Amino acid sequence: MRLSKSVLDQREADAVSAVLLKDGYLGMGAEVGRFEQDIAAYIGVPAAHVVCVNSGTAALHLAVAAILVPGDEILVPSLTFLASYQAISATGAIPVHCEIRADTLTLDLKDAAARITERTRAIMPVHYASNPYAREELYSFAREHGLRVIEDAAHAFGCTYDGRKIGSEGDIVCFSFDGIKNITSGEGGAIVTSDQSVLNIVKDTRLLGVEKDSEKRYSGMRSWDFDVTRQGYRYHMSNLFAAIGRVQLSKLDTLFAPKRKALARLYRDLLESHRGVRLQTLEERADIVSHILPIRVLEGKRDGLRAFLEEKGIPTGIHYKPNHLLTFYGGGGQRLPVTEAVYEEILSLPLHPELEEGDIKHIVALINEYLG
Repeated sequence: MRLSKSVLDQREADAVSAVLLKDGYLGMGAEVGRFEQDIAAYIGVPAAHVVCVNSGTAALHLAVAAILVPGDEILVPSLTFLASYQAISATGAIPVHCEIRADTLTLDLKDAAARITERTRAIMPVHYASNPYAREELYSFAREHGLRVIEDAAHAFGCTYDGRKIGSEGDIVCFSFDGIKNITSGEGGAIVTSDQSVLNIVKDTRLLGVEKDSEKRYSGMRSWDFDVTRQGYRYHMSNLFAAIGRVQLSKLDTLFAPKRKALARLYRDLLESHRGVRLQTLEERADIVSHILPIRVLEGKRDGLRAFLEEKGIPTGIHYKPNHLLTFYGGGGQRLPVTEAVYEEILSLPLHPELEEGDIKHIVALINEYLG
């Protein structure tokens, strides 16, 4: 059994083969443009509002670089994958460690409000375990304090809030398409925004800063006489990645999302009344396609349960070590009591579309056996 995995078949292989043998151009070209159009149609925005890059980390990095300058501060929950923080610090901006709510495992806005200074310019909410909790409250908070919003939606592609796809509204939304996300392009990510200034910057910056090169790439050409006015990066997506992503996207609503939802629902049904476990609080207005399935194991029994499950052949994960505890980001010099307490309890259970209901029931039976 696997904790998570890529789920692909001959259709992805055929799509890659077509790029290799028919298209013949493996870098960023027409297939990337088509993937951007597909994503835009799926979430319900104009095609020009989607920019594909080679990772979710690159998406966050370019988004931060487009709106912040060195020394600017951005509020971010410490309980997130390291990529969120690295994307910020790579620009010279400063990630400000914030608490999470113990029930939702998402950013605690009351704590964030106390950390605002004259240098605070933005907020980066993380849709942890695909949970886009309290988006209206989040954007009201941002408006009240004059902050830009970069949504780290790496876990949340395919999710909806109030009937609208994540990415269809908001300031700047960043997705990840790495190997174990809700869809994969092998490696990849996307930035979605209606801010034309941000779009212009990220389109150029993903191509080493070469100005207005994207449209030429889509048509199979390159810029030879060009200008560069800002630092750029080699962050563009390849046609190979886009080919995989387009097939994966076509499977999301018919195959991947229903399976992930059903498995997550079964976990919740079987565990919600267990006195030794706490589940993440979700909103009814959110339709969640779960990327990971975290639980909190109470009474100091997390590590024991994890070892027991491993002995029984059930892999588990811990998403994530809080970034404020990492040496590069302070080494625990700042205390976040709620985040640190949750970190000692969280445990991610296996979740991917190739699992069956029997697998979930078996895992929960083992949890019951250990916790009693």
